[in-house]
Amino acid sequence: MANLFLDANYFIDFTERQKLDLKEKLIGNKLYVSVLSVQILAYAYKYKVPNEKLKEYLKKILLVPFNKNLFMLSLDGPTEDLEDNIQLHSAAKTEADIFLTNDKKLLKMKFFGKTKIVSTI
Repeated sequence: MANLFLDANYFIDFTERQKLDLKEKLIGNKLYVSVLSVQILAYAYKYKVPNEKLKEYLKKILLVPFNKNLFMLSLDGPTEDLEDNIQLHSAAKTEADIFLTNDKKLLKMKFFGKTKIVSTI
């Protein structure tokens, strides 16, 4: 079992795009997602609250809280994109083994600290 952090695009694939092959690959691993990704999902798909569907998804995933310290770290990089930095620092906070993303800029980094950045597992 690995600690997997799902970038916002992966979280959206997991919840809305219903990619069964993705869900099968993730089963048996500890899944983490940033609270920021939940907000991105809710905004992009116009979720209304209360929302039982969202609550069901979140029962399967551990949320990484967003706080001032994480935000301040994100302002220092490693990229020029604040949202990407928040995601990367959230993954580091969980000591994730793998950071799953489809973001080509992040994939070029290959690692953030000890966390491997990949598009598939």
